Amino acid sequence: MNVVGSRWVCKTKLKSDGSIDRYKARLVDKGQLDVKNAFLHGYLQEEVYVAQPPGFIDSEYPNHVCSLMKALYGLKQAPRSWFDRFSLYLLHLGFKCSRADSSLFVLHCTKGTILLLMYVDDIVIIGSSPSHVQEIITALGKEFAMKDLGPLHFFLGIEVTYFDGGIHLNQSKYATELLKKTDMIMARAVNTPLAQKHGLHEAQGSPANTSVYRSIVGSLQYLTLTKPNITHAVNLASQFMQTPNSEHFQAVKRIFRYMKETVQLGLRLIAKSPLRLYGFSDADWGGCTTTRRSTTGYSVYLGANCISWASKKHHTVARSSAEAEYRALASAAAEITWIT
Repeated sequence: MNVVGSRWVCKTKLKSDGSIDRYKARLVDKGQLDVKNAFLHGYLQEEVYVAQPPGFIDSEYPNHVCSLMKALYGLKQAPRSWFDRFSLYLLHLGFKCSRADSSLFVLHCTKGTILLLMYVDDIVIIGSSPSHVQEIITALGKEFAMKDLGPLHFFLGIEVTYFDGGIHLNQSKYATELLKKTDMIMARAVNTPLAQKHGLHEAQGSPANTSVYRSIVGSLQYLTLTKPNITHAVNLASQFMQTPNSEHFQAVKRIFRYMKETVQLGLRLIAKSPLRLYGFSDADWGGCTTTRRSTTGYSVYLGANCISWASKKHHTVARSSAEAEYRALASAAAEITWIT
């Protein structure tokens, strides 16, 4: 652990055992798949009956019901049934479900490493061997009706741009649509998402539309997936969801004005980067003038790639700046330990 000025720097190295060494192979092939009518592929485990559909009622047995063998759209069991069938087939192919994310499946074998991430009917697959990835895609295509969308370029609002030696992730399209939705596309840009002395905790103003405020701030929270630079400002705006006022709305508008200036910014992920895990943490002692609680901010890097970040208020009051910094350090260390 190193101390640099008022900031704490926590460093550690990944263990070089077999489980980590497997990831050292450069992942060179990326693809995206789309499953057609995903929920119709699921098999029901429970007994489910539905009324005879209009136009197909049996004249001899008009009061009988139909027993479903497979899932239909609209059933509460449909998403679970689809996931169960798809995950069981992946386990049959040799994949293992990640303990950190139930939607992530990992395959280790002599041919290389393959990672598969699914979100309902959208699938991202990446591997160290292009031929092995194609084998898995072919096997999935035989079992399920799906479409190969080619190299990964757009997934859940996140755009993927390739450059020599890595990829760039950003949400410029989502951010632009959000600016148009809030009529901030022609607003004057600013250089920072938050004023240095914002005074939002004691700000007094006319009551604002709560539902609109929550909708806008919720949209900004999704934008922090690739924009760590607005995480703290969005976290601060989220603290006034219950009773927002006009001053809070002005702070949210400032975030949009800053976002207009930085709409193309995102995360850069470099392929050839050292497997060293380290993090930076900081805290503002008593930053909330209402509760006198501090706010922790940290970011965790794997080599040159930022992989985790957060900004959150402490649960209790710190009685000194050193205590606030130690709590920030503890949060960063806990995150690094979990990732390791």
